[in-house]
Amino acid sequence: MVTKEDIESFLDRMTTDGTDYSEVDDGMWVVKPEGALETEVVVHYSPPVVLLRVKVMNLPEGDTTVAALSRRLLQLNATDLVHGSYGIESDSVVLTEALELSHLDYEEFLASYEGMTVALASHLRELSTFREVR
Repeated sequence: MVTKEDIESFLDRMTTDGTDYSEVDDGMWVVKPEGALETEVVVHYSPPVVLLRVKVMNLPEGDTTVAALSRRLLQLNATDLVHGSYGIESDSVVLTEALELSHLDYEEFLASYEGMTVALASHLRELSTFREVR
C-alpha cells in the first residue's frame, strides 16, 4: 500500500514541472499548479484512499441559478470527468477525486491530478457565468 511518504515523493516529483506544494497538516498538502490556473488542490492522505479536492466557486444566489448550475455540473460529471466529480459542500462547488492506495503509482496519481486541473481549466469560464447571475 502507498504510504504518506510515497504521496509526498509523488508531490516532490511534480515540482520539477513548476508545481509547488506545502504540507498544511499531517498527511494534508496544498498544491499550487503551474500556469494561469489560480486555484489550489488539496491532497489528503486518508487510508485506504488519497483524496484530491478543489474548491471551484461559492454557490450562487437564487434557486433557479443553483438548479441550472447543478444540472450543468451533473452533465459535466457524465461527459467530461473520468474519475472525479463535481459536488456541493456547504455553500461551495467542489471538484473531488479519490484514489485507492492499494495499487496507486505515480503515473496514476499524476494523471488524476492533471485530469482534474485540465477539466477545471476548461470548465471554469462557463461555470463563472453562474457567479455573475444574481
